Amino acid sequence: MKIHIQQLDNTYSDQLIDLILTIQQKEFNVPITIEDQPDLKQIESFYMEPGGNFWGAFIDGELVGSIALVKFDEGVGAVRKMFVKKEFRGKELNIAQELLEVLVSFCQENGIDSIYLGTVTILKAVIRFYERNHFVEVEKENLPAFFPLMSADNVFYYLNLKQNHTV
Repeated sequence: MKIHIQQLDNTYSDQLIDLILTIQQKEFNVPITIEDQPDLKQIESFYMEPGGNFWGAFIDGELVGSIALVKFDEGVGAVRKMFVKKEFRGKELNIAQELLEVLVSFCQENGIDSIYLGTVTILKAVIRFYERNHFVEVEKENLPAFFPLMSADNVFYYLNLKQNHTV
């Protein structure tokens, strides 16, 4: 299976909503709706215009994974919308790793040295993945003032790209 990662824009909103809501609601029972995530209908204005980006992983034309970067301060961004369809997860295809590497490369090319993210404690594999990639847990009260909090998130991580040159 050949994985193709590309930048996404508003034309991919419906595919992204289908991918992300299915994982959030059906797989992990996270009580979140599309109304809680209006950014998925505003990819260009929410992610790209402020200096971030949104990427999708495709296999045979099917969107199977996503990752986004919100630039919320000078040199600072937040990882958002990191999802991979269940049947495409794992080390065999390594989609999550490839998506994260695309995001980190974008950050390095665009002067973003600090990356933050929020997730939920029930996502044990997600937490292990970020820790393997040198993200360090940070207390909620130590997040930057402008960090875009998601209501469901209850555990937070930080990666300093000046110290960790590669993931």
